[in-house]
Amino acid sequence: MNDTAHAPARPRNARERRHAALPLALALAAALAGCAADGGSRAAPELAIEAGIDLRTYRDGNDLLTAGLGADGLRSAAPPAFANADAPTAEELRRRAIWANWRGIADLAPGGGYGELYGSLAPVPGREYQALVRLPGRKQPHRVLVQVPDNFDLQARCVVVTASSGSRGIYGAIALAGAWGLPRGCAVAYTDKGAGTGYVDTADGRGIGLDGRVAAPGEPVELSVPAAPAGDGVAPIAVKHAHSGDNPEADWGRHVAQASDFALQVLSLAHPDAGPWTPGNTRIVAVGVSNGGGAVLRAAELPDTGIDAVVAVSPNILRTGSGRALYDYSTEAALWMPCALNAAAYDGVLLARPNGGKSPAGTARCASLKSMGWVQADEPAAQAEAAREHLLSTGWTDEAIAAGVLSVNFDLWRAVNATYASAYARAGVDAMPCGFSFAVAGPDGQPRAPTAAERAAWWSDASGIPPGNGIALRGGVEAGADPTLPGNQCLRALWEDAASVVRAGIAATQAGAPREGLPVIVVHGTDDGLIPEAFSGAAYAHGFASEGATLRYWRVRNAQHFDAFLGLPVLGARYLPMLPYGYRALDAAWKHVAEGAPLPADTEFATTPRGFADGAVPPLTPAHLGNLP
Repeated sequence: MNDTAHAPARPRNARERRHAALPLALALAAALAGCAADGGSRAAPELAIEAGIDLRTYRDGNDLLTAGLGADGLRSAAPPAFANADAPTAEELRRRAIWANWRGIADLAPGGGYGELYGSLAPVPGREYQALVRLPGRKQPHRVLVQVPDNFDLQARCVVVTASSGSRGIYGAIALAGAWGLPRGCAVAYTDKGAGTGYVDTADGRGIGLDGRVAAPGEPVELSVPAAPAGDGVAPIAVKHAHSGDNPEADWGRHVAQASDFALQVLSLAHPDAGPWTPGNTRIVAVGVSNGGGAVLRAAELPDTGIDAVVAVSPNILRTGSGRALYDYSTEAALWMPCALNAAAYDGVLLARPNGGKSPAGTARCASLKSMGWVQADEPAAQAEAAREHLLSTGWTDEAIAAGVLSVNFDLWRAVNATYASAYARAGVDAMPCGFSFAVAGPDGQPRAPTAAERAAWWSDASGIPPGNGIALRGGVEAGADPTLPGNQCLRALWEDAASVVRAGIAATQAGAPREGLPVIVVHGTDDGLIPEAFSGAAYAHGFASEGATLRYWRVRNAQHFDAFLGLPVLGARYLPMLPYGYRALDAAWKHVAEGAPLPADTEFATTPRGFADGAVPPLTPAHLGNLP
């Protein structure tokens, strides 16, 4: 299909055309004046705007939720094509970003239950407003986007505000927040919370503009870094989460609050006759998954946000005084887990037994632990048992270790730790801790300059943390049987040094209690191997609930972190998806704030894995999910 078929429809009337052309600062000034007229209600504060409003209308073969791809297009293993790979259009990039983010978060495989037992893949026409806004005192902006469906319910006056999971770009929460809110007639406000996929090739320093394309010099961009030609070498790639200079995790809650304010101001533009739009007369529900879950919990502690309820699924959150920081347990896992997974307890974990035997990389790591004096046993089997006992003694469970095989096999621990260490240290692109850097790698593994096509697709295709999309993590390795050990040791040492700049950055991310009386539902899986519940969701929920917070905790048996991987039979047979529980928690939160229904009780869901039947994984049924409220 050509570009014309995918282009957004023309604005329907003069007002819509005018708003599309107005600089955002002027349009929002008018909106703010209307908000202030609502006697006594807090007006949303003025935002520091980096770029004018980008307003696009999606109807007639395109839409807000599926970008015109529909269920079949989202489920396709092939991404939507670019007519010119070197110079894709803004609409092609948007369509592909939506495809990539759906598939990165949800299990869309046939039989997985999405669109049948939970969620929606039905097209939703409407308008999309996007801007770059900046927190006071910060070096880089964050991207905000508000989708206003044509079926927006002026009586319900509902906004769902969300933050992207992981380090994803602006559509990184569409599979939960968008698919729950848009079909119900709610506006949905997104933020990339200061991360995202606006990568920059520092050879020329050209960033990504508001429309997802490589910007022309002088245009506003989501990540601005100076050009840094590398002489005879290859210039590194700047990644926003690692190189913003802002430690974005410390500001996650404020990013969410700004997205909420932006939504109210957008509604003043989209529906001016129904104004004023204020936190006092509009219901706002915040929801997020993983890092997005942590972000909405950080917003929960802020005063005067107007948020009426919060749902956090598998949240990455560090409660002051309890739990463990992600960087603490992930640097520990990077060192100990490859060896521990060779213990007999995990013989039934197929991904831990390549070719049916113990992992050679795990055996090499066990030998390294022995050489460092961290384990005392001489035999590899006993070394693995000692590594397992070490992790259990620090709070890991067998379930979390077993699911952690995904992060071990994908070398995810090292990638996460290098990125977060750089963010916490506010390091520049050429000064990442432990000598790490990001660069495009050729087939021989050696760094090279990116092609135009590779660079053009970063914004739509990337996950926000390399490696991936041709970009490799460089540094921290040496020749030998255990090449990643030096880098992992260096990253761990930054945690163990209580005076390090990394530890100072982590201290700034600690969460306080939710605002008094704010209803919060936290949902976490017992088998989460990336963000173990004991360190994060459970520590937060139990700690603050014991202090009187209006907080409910839903614990899901046989559920790990990555719904998107459940299309693999070996994982779909063993684990249940988390998103169905997120949808039910949103239903419960909405009924509470809109109808006064009581919040559901703390619950532990007794689930039943799908297993194999006649050599295949059977379709997901309500019986597998347990007694959902």
